[in-house]
Amino acid sequence: MGRVYQRVLLKLSGEALMGELNYGIDPIVVEQIAQQLADLIADGVEVAVVVGGGNIFRGVKGAAAGMDRATADYIGMIATVMNAMTLQDSLERMGVQTRVQTAIAMQEVAEPYIRRRAIRHLEKKRVVIFGAGSGNPFFTTDTTAALRAAEINAEVIFKATKVDGIYDSDPHLNPDAKRYNSLTYGHVLTHDLRVMDSTAIALCKDNNIPIIVFDLSVPGNIRRAVLGENVGTIVGGFCEVS
Repeated sequence: MGRVYQRVLLKLSGEALMGELNYGIDPIVVEQIAQQLADLIADGVEVAVVVGGGNIFRGVKGAAAGMDRATADYIGMIATVMNAMTLQDSLERMGVQTRVQTAIAMQEVAEPYIRRRAIRHLEKKRVVIFGAGSGNPFFTTDTTAALRAAEINAEVIFKATKVDGIYDSDPHLNPDAKRYNSLTYGHVLTHDLRVMDSTAIALCKDNNIPIIVFDLSVPGNIRRAVLGENVGTIVGGFCEVS
């Protein structure tokens, strides 16, 4: 099967980097993710990554505990940069050129986000990791993923999760839950399926960017998704239940 996508954006949650830990970063998990990205670069795919920070600090929880919401969100943005630098280190130890670009200036450790520079890095087959979210409080890293994907003309967003797609109900609670093979943007918004937040879904709909939701824990799933194999649920098509 030939490669379907040439330029992709991978959305990684901070929790994905924890593995089985209760907090922080599991170096083994980071290395496994980096190896899959290295394989894509070897195949000639242009790869961008947006990483969350929930394994270190989540702004919503900080606000719920009494913190000012904007302050809590800024702390969460800094947490995403820690994750981005960790993934960068793992990739570069594998010989993959990587650039971290942040929406908040941190010139000693990363480049500022500049759209044209990011695209040029991708054209040179460097992995570009976007940190610090969008640089604005009250916006999630899901929305950042949709925004950056539109800005760099990515063909697809890969949303890496702990389940193998989108279900009509929680598969952990309902053994009869049915998995969707594909969904429309409207169905996701209308039924509040919480694949990504509503702002991110609307951005993807407006810019016709498909979202593929799949299980990150299965080795090789990122590459399978890029090759067009059925590894999860596609948002952007029509409604089809498996």
